[in-house]
Amino acid sequence: MCRRIAVLLHGISTILFMEWLKETLLTYSPVQAVIVISAICAIGLSLAKGLRWRGVSLGVTYVFFAGILFGALGHSLNPSRPLISPDMLDYAESFGLVIFVYALGLKVGPGFFASFRKGGTRLNLFALLCVALGTLLALAPVWWGGSPLPDMMGVLSGATTNTPALGAAQQALKNLGLADDATTAALACALTYPIGAVGVILALMLVKRPLEKHSHKCIEEDNEDEAFITAFEVTNPAIVGHTIGDVSEMDGGRFTVTRLWRGGIVMLPQSDTVLQQGDRLMVISDKRQLKALTIFFGHRDQRDWNKEDIDWNRLDEKLISERIIVTKASINGRRMRDLNLRARYGVNVSRVKRGDVQLVARPDLVLLFGDRLTVVGPREGVKQVAQQLGNAVGSLDTPNLVAIFLGVVLGLLLGSVPIMLPGLSAPVRLGLAGGPIVMGIIVGAFGPRLHMVTYTTSSANQILRALGLAMYLGCLGLDAGAHFVDTVLQPLALVWVIWALVITIVPVMLTAGLCVVLGRRSYASTAGMLCGAMANPIALDYVAENTPGDKATVAYASVYPLSMFVRVIVAQIVVMMWFL
Repeated sequence: MCRRIAVLLHGISTILFMEWLKETLLTYSPVQAVIVISAICAIGLSLAKGLRWRGVSLGVTYVFFAGILFGALGHSLNPSRPLISPDMLDYAESFGLVIFVYALGLKVGPGFFASFRKGGTRLNLFALLCVALGTLLALAPVWWGGSPLPDMMGVLSGATTNTPALGAAQQALKNLGLADDATTAALACALTYPIGAVGVILALMLVKRPLEKHSHKCIEEDNEDEAFITAFEVTNPAIVGHTIGDVSEMDGGRFTVTRLWRGGIVMLPQSDTVLQQGDRLMVISDKRQLKALTIFFGHRDQRDWNKEDIDWNRLDEKLISERIIVTKASINGRRMRDLNLRARYGVNVSRVKRGDVQLVARPDLVLLFGDRLTVVGPREGVKQVAQQLGNAVGSLDTPNLVAIFLGVVLGLLLGSVPIMLPGLSAPVRLGLAGGPIVMGIIVGAFGPRLHMVTYTTSSANQILRALGLAMYLGCLGLDAGAHFVDTVLQPLALVWVIWALVITIVPVMLTAGLCVVLGRRSYASTAGMLCGAMANPIALDYVAENTPGDKATVAYASVYPLSMFVRVIVAQIVVMMWFL
């Protein structure tokens, strides 16, 4: 009897459990939507870590495919009812896109305008050429009447692995009342994304050997802001008897003297220190100034002062060298000259590390929250500088969320501003993708000048971008998955794949040849530039592993901000101009 009762209770509990599970997972609610989207993201990110081909992984793109799988399964179970509420899906997709593009703008903002300086201008022009060629190739079948524009915008986004551009094109289509076309664009992107991911690698492999033959003709330009440490001996009689301050003004303040050896004694030079014949100076400048500075001072010390194993605190007994972090909001946005550290504390700031870049501590350099200053001087003076700048490492772990949320608000407002362009009957708007990324770039670049703390650690910014992108791709795949299988089986899918190969390979190979032969850039810099122009970090990993040095990574960082911005804006403009 007891056994029958136990079996009956077990059956009832199983039924109740199944009913609860069915109600939780299939009944529209915020909880149900969050569970489904989170499950898609978890499965996709797990696949990103486990599935690799010759060391190459599609990364967060697997979230896209996981969403497609869920969407296809949901459609097969109940074709008339989406897996989650369309309103919740639209909200989560939009929110993920906004978070991703704004965090991306914050990241690239500080280096966006610096990328136009002499060293990066030429690379950016070639990157824009690659963007233009790909866009024209995508529009060619539209002009011939063979393919609808939404299809080719999806193919272009997939071939260039550029989901923000897809989001911008989809937003423009939805604003025009073409929601079905927006879904088709997502399907085209889903099908061609793998082509774009590996197509760039294939194109670079094809041009590597012939272009490397031109390496001896290439002229590489160093980053004009990159700090370079060297030493000189004063043998030029024209500057003997002049103060360091006077000499610095003669050269336009392009260098900083951090130590002076005289008669075997080390001293901390001041602006009023008078130079004598035979003085040895440690100088911080950029590498391109070496020839001019050698003539200026007279003789260069050939010792390599840039090695990481040099113990700067043991160069002398009286002076110490410490790295101090700017963590006081009051210092954010102020120029080096305004702090007057040398006169107040008897110290020199030799260089400033911002992210992965060492900057020359010029008087007009604007300090940002999180900058790491290398300060040389007496122990007590260095201690006082640390107190003024903050030097509280723990405070860097707490991002300023006010700047993030305020920037999102301003970005969305900017995205809704109507912009009238000649030849259009209706205004163009930057939308959910364009507005936040533009505002992110503006806040990241100019926020510190308004004493706005925009600093986030690399890990915090990466988490924001990864979270937003995973949400967006998961929802995008879920929306497109309902019709994915039917689309793949159509002859149209083969057309998309062929054009994706053309859009990926042809611009990369043509631009690579022009950049190396006419632009006289090395293969490494050219390959890094093309990875940035195609927004393809997967290809960058391949290039970085197969080329010496960090030229590819530097070139990628130089062109990525502008290329991403142009692709997002162009995607919307093309859609608006075509349909209006």
